[in-house]
Amino acid sequence: MPHQGADEVRESLEELAALCQSAGGQIVASVIQAREKFRAGYLFGEGKLHELKSICQTSNAQLVIYDGEFSPSQQEKLEEFLDTAVIDRPALILDIFARHARSREARTQVELAQLEYLLPRLTGHWRHLERQEAAIGTRGPGETQLETDRRLVGRKIAELKKSLKKIDSDRNTQRKRRSDKVCICLVGYTNAGKSLLFNRLTDENNLVADRLFATLDSTTRRVILTGGHELLLTDTVGFIRKLPVDLIASFRSTLKEATAADLLLHVVDFAASDCENKIGIVNKVLNDIGAEAIDQIVVFNKVDLVNNPDQQRNIMSKYPGCRFVSALTGEGLEGLKQMLETACSRLTAKLTARVAQNDSRAITTISKTMKVISSYLENEELVFVGEIFKINIPKLIREGVKVDIIESIA
Repeated sequence: MPHQGADEVRESLEELAALCQSAGGQIVASVIQAREKFRAGYLFGEGKLHELKSICQTSNAQLVIYDGEFSPSQQEKLEEFLDTAVIDRPALILDIFARHARSREARTQVELAQLEYLLPRLTGHWRHLERQEAAIGTRGPGETQLETDRRLVGRKIAELKKSLKKIDSDRNTQRKRRSDKVCICLVGYTNAGKSLLFNRLTDENNLVADRLFATLDSTTRRVILTGGHELLLTDTVGFIRKLPVDLIASFRSTLKEATAADLLLHVVDFAASDCENKIGIVNKVLNDIGAEAIDQIVVFNKVDLVNNPDQQRNIMSKYPGCRFVSALTGEGLEGLKQMLETACSRLTAKLTARVAQNDSRAITTISKTMKVISSYLENEELVFVGEIFKINIPKLIREGVKVDIIESIA
């Protein structure tokens, strides 16, 4: 890709190789060309094209993967010249997502992204079937195969979007039901160890695999901390550089878990040589989905693989308040849980809410916004004792509820 440094190119190619292996492929060679700008049509220079063709022939390669995104016409020209199948990075990522999708929601999201990726590329697929002129007995409006296919794909895309809208509505309903609890979301680069950390914090046994995009479905579990605070912890799909735009759009209902969270645990692979670059990539995706304003705790995972105190001190100076943990060995997890206790305390307040016993509307508001610990009748008033998000206190006051704060940690 133009305007990339040598280290960035190397890291991106290494990641592309890992993606290929995750999809079941085997790398036989890699080629880099430094150019100020793309060559129109073929992307690469003529000499590099001949080099690629020679490599494909001598290695018997069945597929060429480009570490970027090209247009349908560029793909067609490259395949014709190389006489080998060619795909780009987004197509590879979509293939991996399709392989790993398990739930109905994940499969629907992936299929939508695949069809939206395919739609502008149908021309090349069906050009050989187009009827340029109507033969005897076939004159009339009719449809070319390409037009038919575009219409069918367009209809399928509309159906999938409708299904995802229903899934999104169901998720919103679920979020409203748990609005009285602190919601914390794990985010991070793919293969940073989010799922293992999630299992450690929730005592669950969800899939953990040393591969890219092992987790596609968001999973939410209840966690009760030592201090008594109850929270909901959600594990989400990992991010990656050059993530296809269609994939981000189709996974919006899953990614919305991050935008609806009260706090994000940004999990980072501390053993990765480019961990700080990956932090930037994740933050860019969070910005793209509208989650950039949510508070973060940066959690550097896999410290058991790094024995470098100077590196830790350097990271602490750049990311104040970060934590160092090993989800594998358990190192640092107690300190992380204590930090979560403090975060919950900042978000919530313990209070008493007094309301007339016949005020059904106010009582309903209390039940929806408070986690009620106890209740009793006093002087013809119902008194509720419990915890509430501080931002919800004005809702009670507007309903005429008498609020007395018992304890609140600023």
